[in-house]
Amino acid sequence: MTHLSIVMPVYNELLTIRRAIDSVLAVDFPCSVELIVVNDGSHDGTRDVLDSEYADCGAKIIHHVTNMGKGAAVRTGVGQASGSHVVIFDADLEYSPEDIVVLVQPVIAGLANHVFGTRVFGMNTSFQSFKFAIGGRFTTLVANVLFDSCVTDMHTCLKLFPLEDFKTLQLIEDGFGLDTQLTARLLRAGVRPFEVPISYRARSAAEGKKITWTDGVECLKILLRVRSHRPALLPSQGTVPSLLARASGSAALITRAEPVIQTAAS
Repeated sequence: MTHLSIVMPVYNELLTIRRAIDSVLAVDFPCSVELIVVNDGSHDGTRDVLDSEYADCGAKIIHHVTNMGKGAAVRTGVGQASGSHVVIFDADLEYSPEDIVVLVQPVIAGLANHVFGTRVFGMNTSFQSFKFAIGGRFTTLVANVLFDSCVTDMHTCLKLFPLEDFKTLQLIEDGFGLDTQLTARLLRAGVRPFEVPISYRARSAAEGKKITWTDGVECLKILLRVRSHRPALLPSQGTVPSLLARASGSAALITRAEPVIQTAAS
């Protein structure tokens, strides 16, 4: 049975957070789903919206007391996940939640355990910057050369993978580098993700986009570090069953013990 955990990291997304959550909850998924929203120390009123309007929506709402980075928010969310598979969905609405259905279908059909949503240039996409689009292609090329892989879009945010694989990879990046580390360690382990086309509308820096050219430089450093390490043996590669039978529906909200994290009820 496929049970999907959708982790939504949020930082100062007051303008989009309502639409992001509502649009995910409105999707007719072909499997049971839980939504985990991690507010990463927002100070623009996002927390107030989450606590006042979404405390009873069925999602898990978790708060970082201070901003710790997207990677840290993702790791917190995945730590609370109870699904067989996980997908990260940003609250900035650059991606469509309807495309999560496209990602999960190959898993349900038994075709793949790791599915990447690929942004196809010139098809259902809108990029705000030539340099960022080309930068993404370049770092993807570097990853393919280093790991003898053939992914077309390593920086897509829509990546679906088994929960146990994420835990086995022991990811440690706190910032945007977690996405690169995740992809690199999957490729280093021999995973070749099944790719499906998705839609994408990039937002500009004025609209709140937070990635800069320095994240591209850090990406290259992470790729090289991962290439120098021994590959991991992932549960989905045959050591344990990759599809875990889980109860459907959302689990009860779990209170974290760490002082930097608060649940919605705190």
